[in-house]
Amino acid sequence: MGTFGGVYTPSLLTILGVIMYLRFGWVVGNVGLLGTLMIVTLSTAITFLTSLSICAIATDRVVKAGGAYFMISRSLGIETGGAVGIPLYFAQAISVALYTIGFAESLTLTFPELNQRLTAIVTTILVAILAIASAQIAIKAQYFIMAAIALSLICLIFGSPVDPNTQIELWGAKPQNSEPFWTVFAVFFPAVTGIMAGVNMSGDLRNPSRSIPIGTLAAVGTGYVVYMALPIILAMRADALTLIENPLIMEKISLWGPSVLLGVWGATLSSAIGSILGAPRVMQALARDGILPRWLRFLGTGSGSEDEPRIATVVTLGLVLVAVALGDLNLIAPILSMFFLTTYLVLNVAAGIETFLRSPSFRPSFRVHWSISLLGAIGCLWVMFLLNAMATFMAAIIVSSVYIWLERRELESAWGDVRQGVWMALVRTGINRLDYTADTKNWRPHILVFSGAPTRRWHLVEFAANLTHKRSLFTVASVIPTGSRDPAKQLEMEATIREYLEKRGVQGLARLISAPDPFIGAERLVEAYGIGPLVPNTILLGDSEQASHRGSYCQMIANLHQARRNVVILRDVEERGFGRRKRIDVWWGGLQANGGLMLILAYLLRTSLEWRSAEINLKLVVANSAAAQATRTNVENLTKQLRIGARSQVIEAKGRPFPEILRRSSQSADLVFLGMAKPMDDYTSYYERLQGLATGLPTTIFVLAEPDFAFSEVLQEGGV
Repeated sequence: MGTFGGVYTPSLLTILGVIMYLRFGWVVGNVGLLGTLMIVTLSTAITFLTSLSICAIATDRVVKAGGAYFMISRSLGIETGGAVGIPLYFAQAISVALYTIGFAESLTLTFPELNQRLTAIVTTILVAILAIASAQIAIKAQYFIMAAIALSLICLIFGSPVDPNTQIELWGAKPQNSEPFWTVFAVFFPAVTGIMAGVNMSGDLRNPSRSIPIGTLAAVGTGYVVYMALPIILAMRADALTLIENPLIMEKISLWGPSVLLGVWGATLSSAIGSILGAPRVMQALARDGILPRWLRFLGTGSGSEDEPRIATVVTLGLVLVAVALGDLNLIAPILSMFFLTTYLVLNVAAGIETFLRSPSFRPSFRVHWSISLLGAIGCLWVMFLLNAMATFMAAIIVSSVYIWLERRELESAWGDVRQGVWMALVRTGINRLDYTADTKNWRPHILVFSGAPTRRWHLVEFAANLTHKRSLFTVASVIPTGSRDPAKQLEMEATIREYLEKRGVQGLARLISAPDPFIGAERLVEAYGIGPLVPNTILLGDSEQASHRGSYCQMIANLHQARRNVVILRDVEERGFGRRKRIDVWWGGLQANGGLMLILAYLLRTSLEWRSAEINLKLVVANSAAAQATRTNVENLTKQLRIGARSQVIEAKGRPFPEILRRSSQSADLVFLGMAKPMDDYTSYYERLQGLATGLPTTIFVLAEPDFAFSEVLQEGGV
């Protein structure tokens, strides 16, 4: 199909519809000529802005079958496309019933002997047969309908006033109890919609990238000219009260009255034909993209050389006949209108985002500034609430529910979409706004965990995930020997790790680095990993088990500390793991340095889902009972002030060595926190003594805080 038959004709016939014939006089009578011209201009402006967005998208890529659904899914993703496309299909399908019922109702008013419901059913079947036979034949039928509408408009132009002796107020003196401006606007606005009728035929167009912009804008322009001329004719032919009280006023003021009835019937039939052509094509595209469940994939089958969706049309006919049999569609009609407006809104958003991001892949020949698309989206949203706020909320709930359902299905598309560009723009903006100096109010642990293969040391990944709460950066890292993997294999391994994390419900990144020595490789990664101020501030390690590597391991700890990173070492007790996750013991020496960081980590751990029932025991050792009372009072006051839910336990040494107190007091804990001394000479010997101290304890966390950071302020400001 070409531009005239495939886009311009169906779009214009949908615009010049029943509202023009049966409600335009009512509009003029209520708000006057000037008010009507304002309503027409404002309504058309919103539709025009949406048309510009459609033109931008259509001239950037070949728009295939599915029209609006195809555009949205290729821009905003398959989930968003499906969330809009499925309701759009039902809206178009049920619209066929609305139009055929309207046609039958107007026909039975003229010929009372006809049965309205039977007439609607027969009309629906005939319209569907026309669409199944061939879209070309259906479009040719619309030419006759257009001729009928043109005839009615010509007869209206050469008509005469209702009563030549009546004094007409050209600018429309409003009668008493006339409807408010915005109420009239809400009634008229659906008259200017209909631009989707041509877009939905995208798969049947010879050159959609050319036909859609030209045909859509031409239809909107023609509709605007007609809608601006008709109010002048109406205002000059009848007074306001007559215009309001007589829905078929055009019949009385036309040169040949029956031409208006032909126009009304033609308008309803053309709209029905446009919808019965468009809805199956949306369904066909939804099925082919895998949006519909697998058992409905047969709906994507095309027939004949022109790939017409005859199976989808038959299914749509069944749905429409059910709707016609039910008869009264007044309850769902407002929600259907909201689905159309939602489609317009999302198309504006898609075009606006694509233009704003300036992606090299988005190169439309018809350029529209992103602010124009944004204005169109705002206009659509405003009109939705103006028409029916409750229907707007219902439509939003339905669209959101479909989106969530599709997202949970984890659909994979064969095309890219704009979402990656949006996230990239947000990340870039956020990084540029970050301060290079960390502040205590917003501090969180951004963790780089050296876990090796996550499947073998999952406890490290699990611990890190419990600390981050999906709010901090979390990267699973590993050092592989130089030459063991080429760069392509390394990227594949990273992808495998990310997929494994996703399957386990963990949001994390993956990074591998090759180095001749694992400890040197870890230091290199810590030094190089990150972007701008966004770098890991906390390094999570497993305990060193091989004595031959302990010297290099301790040297790495010293270098990480010198690089101003927090070092957290998890000493796992394999047979106990994290126990029942009910008790966390923190051996504490005050808020400064290690003490502050250990409390923050314990608090973050306790506020995770897995540790939410845990109790934090803040343990201090004092020499005797004289010191115990004062220390106990101070610590209790401090814990209340910090609001971390910790319980203080002041233990009197009474001459006992600390290792004995530690083992006896924490042997029933599920997790134990111990602070580490700052790196010093012979740090290896110190670390071995620390390991001996933790022997016999449950899973233990060694903590070495970065130097010169005020972790106490993080706690005191409530910044965790």
